[in-house]
Amino acid sequence: MPVSPSKGLKVFVSGTSLSLCCATSALALAWAAPAAARESVTADPAEQPAASQPVAAQDADTAAGQARDTQAEEIIITGLRGSLQRNLDVKRTSSGVVDVISAEDIGKFPDSNVAASLQRLPGVSIQRSGARGEPTGITVRGFGGDFNTTLYDGRRISTATGGRQIDFSTVGVDFIGQLSVLKTPDVTLSSSSIGATVDIAFPKPFDRPGFRVAATASGSIQDRAEDIVPTGGLLISNTWGDSFGILGSVIYTRRDTDTNRVYVNGWPGGNFAPCQLQGSTAATCAPTAPGAGVAASNARTIPGWFPQQYGAEQQRVNDERIDARLALQWQPSDSVMVTLDNNFSRQEVVSENYAFGVWFNQTDLRNVELDENGTAINFTQAGSPTDFTSALNTEILKTNQTGLNIKFDASDNLKFEVDGAYAKSWRNPDGNIGSQNADIGYGGALGTNLQFIVGGDSSKAFPSIANFGPAGSGADWANQALIGSHVTVNQTQRNTDELWQFRAVGSWEQDDLTVKFGGQFYQDTFDFLNQSTFTNNFWQAYAGYGAPSGRTTGIAPLPASLYQGSISLSDFIPGYNGSLPPSVFLFSPVAYQNYLTGLGNPQTQVIPGYNYGSVTGFTGTFDEAVDPGSVLNVRERTWSLFMRVNFKTEIAGMPFHFNAGIRNETTNLRSTGQGRLPTSIATSTADPTLLTVSYGATQPIVSGSDYSYFLPSADARLELAPDFLVRVSASRTLTRPALNLLNPVLNVGSGQRVGALTANGGNPNLRPYLADNFDLAAEWYYQRNSYFSVNAFLKNVTNFIVGGVTTQQINGVVDPTTGQPAIFSVTQQINGPDATVRGVEVAWQHVFGDSGFGFQANATFVDTNRPYDDQDISQTGFAVTGLANSANFVGFYDKDGFQIRAALNWRDEYLLQFGQNQNTGSFGAEPTFVDESFQVDLSTSYDFNKNFSVFAEALNITNNQQSTHGRFANQLLDVFDYGRRYTLGIRFRY
Repeated sequence: MPVSPSKGLKVFVSGTSLSLCCATSALALAWAAPAAARESVTADPAEQPAASQPVAAQDADTAAGQARDTQAEEIIITGLRGSLQRNLDVKRTSSGVVDVISAEDIGKFPDSNVAASLQRLPGVSIQRSGARGEPTGITVRGFGGDFNTTLYDGRRISTATGGRQIDFSTVGVDFIGQLSVLKTPDVTLSSSSIGATVDIAFPKPFDRPGFRVAATASGSIQDRAEDIVPTGGLLISNTWGDSFGILGSVIYTRRDTDTNRVYVNGWPGGNFAPCQLQGSTAATCAPTAPGAGVAASNARTIPGWFPQQYGAEQQRVNDERIDARLALQWQPSDSVMVTLDNNFSRQEVVSENYAFGVWFNQTDLRNVELDENGTAINFTQAGSPTDFTSALNTEILKTNQTGLNIKFDASDNLKFEVDGAYAKSWRNPDGNIGSQNADIGYGGALGTNLQFIVGGDSSKAFPSIANFGPAGSGADWANQALIGSHVTVNQTQRNTDELWQFRAVGSWEQDDLTVKFGGQFYQDTFDFLNQSTFTNNFWQAYAGYGAPSGRTTGIAPLPASLYQGSISLSDFIPGYNGSLPPSVFLFSPVAYQNYLTGLGNPQTQVIPGYNYGSVTGFTGTFDEAVDPGSVLNVRERTWSLFMRVNFKTEIAGMPFHFNAGIRNETTNLRSTGQGRLPTSIATSTADPTLLTVSYGATQPIVSGSDYSYFLPSADARLELAPDFLVRVSASRTLTRPALNLLNPVLNVGSGQRVGALTANGGNPNLRPYLADNFDLAAEWYYQRNSYFSVNAFLKNVTNFIVGGVTTQQINGVVDPTTGQPAIFSVTQQINGPDATVRGVEVAWQHVFGDSGFGFQANATFVDTNRPYDDQDISQTGFAVTGLANSANFVGFYDKDGFQIRAALNWRDEYLLQFGQNQNTGSFGAEPTFVDESFQVDLSTSYDFNKNFSVFAEALNITNNQQSTHGRFANQLLDVFDYGRRYTLGIRFRY
């Protein structure tokens, strides 16, 4: 094979046996060695700075390469193949089970989203934002969300989203150096993730001394959004001698997406009366709880499920993000390296939503047809109102983290590292209103005898309605003369998350033995606050629909100038069966609220249509008020001590690597909330489906708890042959409860509806999930850039946190619609059952010689002893969420500066969570399942020369749609059609 001494990344082979360059060198080159530049790079680990090593490569047993043969031939690996080889270097030499994705070049990561890249790894699947189609979270071996810890350069990052997990769409991907997924724990780093620890490594100045520049610019378009939107990034790095370096980068990212959605906001379970069923001959029908004197035909004894709210909407989403990073490095001597860095991100997602919706009450349903599972697949409801809504939603997430790292070599054997960081995140920090909502429509005298029909499986069909329109007149569906004002909801979630962390590590290395020891401290302080027009009841100020609906409240007709057109609902979700009404309105919620405000102050003048009977204190503006039940402060302090021992030896002439570690974590938790109890409930004079709740005084409630856990781990790797090895790992890990579950109060929300009274309570005494984990893997590295592996895993998890739903009275308040004590569906979290999760990961990577062709393929098969039982209607049903078989295939060609790659991703149906948007039923927390999905993405690039290249990307080229369902497959919850996205751009490197 021809060899050039000045091209690409060098590895060494002898015969057919690959000798790998050392992991330290390869990782340093993950961002520093551009493929197009064709620069000569040495594989000598002594020439690569330790600062470039990510967590997965810091073990002593990865410091030396695998070059065993003395006669070697240089082989060139560039671009994508070079990146894949570096990934294999880390995977092969790591003590535990680690998968890696490294940048193909500075400013050239394999995918435009971090989560999208991670899903190419065995055992890793993604969750998408339905409205944007963007991957926002990951599931590893069936464990998603809070079960996975994400680090920046080995540090935890703060997040104000409400949980512990991060939203991966908030992470700029252009200048990431490497992603490491640790499926078995490193006790010197963290043991707080049952799924995996994801470490995102960023470049630093001394990773590649000298002056470096990288820039990228692109435009993208979604096939329904119409506008081309920009993305651009710039990185500059320089070093001065061997003592000082600085690196700065900034990335601007924009994504516009128009998504069509058909939804059912919950399938509550409850009991029907025989008189409600299709074919009933009962003269009258008054569904009532069974009891003395209740006629059999009226007794609610037949279990079933019905749709709480049905509708369709178009969501027009603008996602803008800025990421910036500054890193300074000072090396006053060969034995000291000081790194100061700052990471900043700000994401603003603005969504304009236009929809219609209809609301159902179980006791109002008639002519009900139940299928064999009890799902109401056909029924009518008399007097059904119809609402047209618009919303302007603005969600801002801002994060800033500053860190200082000092590495000091006390001697050739003894080294120390000290790392400290402060981070703070804000959700909606700039005084913006999170959601401004306008709701108009008709009801009352214009309510229709609406029919609802389920037409099939949620992955193929959405429900239909018939006899729609005012008083059943479909021709008047959008007759502006009949439409009046209804509820007006503004609400904003404001959170902050403040995180202090400190870590000190010492290591002793001598011959084939390494000992690491140290301690770690975290203080995480989370503040929640929600404010809305529900709290002060201003949301009902002009409810009622007005005179055309026979109401004295509400303004009708509304000015024609408020209407800006309409969106057709014809062929709204391509490929799906089901029919929709003709259209929804385009109108601005801001203009609508301004119009109502312009009517004046109803406290100083009489304004026809104002809801004087149910709303007090409203002076004309839809001001938000703080909901006391949402106010929560959680402070969590964790102290950890750890030690890990690594050694290398031989067994029967075969290299054997072993490490054993212990970690002890002690946590102190303090949770403070504000409690208040309802004192009365009243019906709304504007709308018989709405309720007004009054409360007693608010009181602070403080709760605290402490717990401590011992977390051991052990990993062993035996190289049976130069190209074949086996691994065995065992560990104990934990995952702490989500912070928003630790509220010490029971909260009854103010925005209640008839037949759907709800409350929720936290539990500050929740204990972490605990998992005992076992891995057994075999890996065959049979040629350069190729391997085959099989990994079996088992996780025994205890202390599962389950959200039980109970029905109960609260403070003796009376339901005005029944005259009886009000019955609330109360959701609370408890530690409960245990479960076992088991699975097998199979991965195969192959490159066809020097042809440029190759592929990556993997599949994950998972199972549990606690699957979901759809026949269990108890209020404490339990199952393991997130489990699904999955498979990925990436085929590529990469040669002579040209690259093309097709990525196929499949994931089977899985249980996402317990709980739905409207979870008011009698059978506990209803499930949300995500249907099977299959997506194909395509990317390509061409290097004009060593400095310039162009690239293109087509995402979701098969137009995959995301759909979810409830307990049974025909209980559609959501179907999102977010379309395809196309990107074209250029890169510059110097």
